[in-house]
Amino acid sequence: MKKTSLWDSSQVALILIDYQEEMFAKIRSSDPNEVDLNVKLLLKAASALKIPTILSTVGVQMGVNQSTRKSIRDLVPNSTEIDRSSMNAWEDEAFKAAVKATGKKHLIFCALWTEICLAFPVVDALRDDYEVMIPVDAVGGLSHVSHDTAIDRMVQAGAIPNTSLALMTEFFRDWKDQRATLLRPLMVQYFKDEKQLLARSTSGESQVYN
Repeated sequence: MKKTSLWDSSQVALILIDYQEEMFAKIRSSDPNEVDLNVKLLLKAASALKIPTILSTVGVQMGVNQSTRKSIRDLVPNSTEIDRSSMNAWEDEAFKAAVKATGKKHLIFCALWTEICLAFPVVDALRDDYEVMIPVDAVGGLSHVSHDTAIDRMVQAGAIPNTSLALMTEFFRDWKDQRATLLRPLMVQYFKDEKQLLARSTSGESQVYN
């Protein structure tokens, strides 16, 4: 597949894997609240631009984990949650079928944790000739080393690193674009939320961002 330089919102599907409380609780590579804030920005942008979104969990039917964090799940009420037993979502037939059903070959992958449930399906999707982008500030790992190593692994395999806000602006690239009108309010709110998060962080509060 020919690689594109900049991505257009009409090309893509957004994939969220394992944004469950149990996974958030173990993030050590960055502030889990920042991860939460950034993945919600992507979900809101996807909703505004009608980007197909796939939601997957691990271990819910097995009774090991809870479903997707409610404040995230509420942003994609019409997406079916695909539960798996496999660490690698690409090895789950229902998940792969959902990806194929979008008809998109450009996939934005977000997952917890970076080194396992993100890296494994990303490497396999690249092998299967999908183009993959990873918003590095919307994912998190068990440590700085594991997160950074996984990002390096995926980039070497062909994944495109990005950040959530930069990706959102990449979708329109011109303030006169109609998509900019849809996304500008989300950006304004994002900066407000980010400021509040920073204030809580510097004051020593560890409250989960909702």
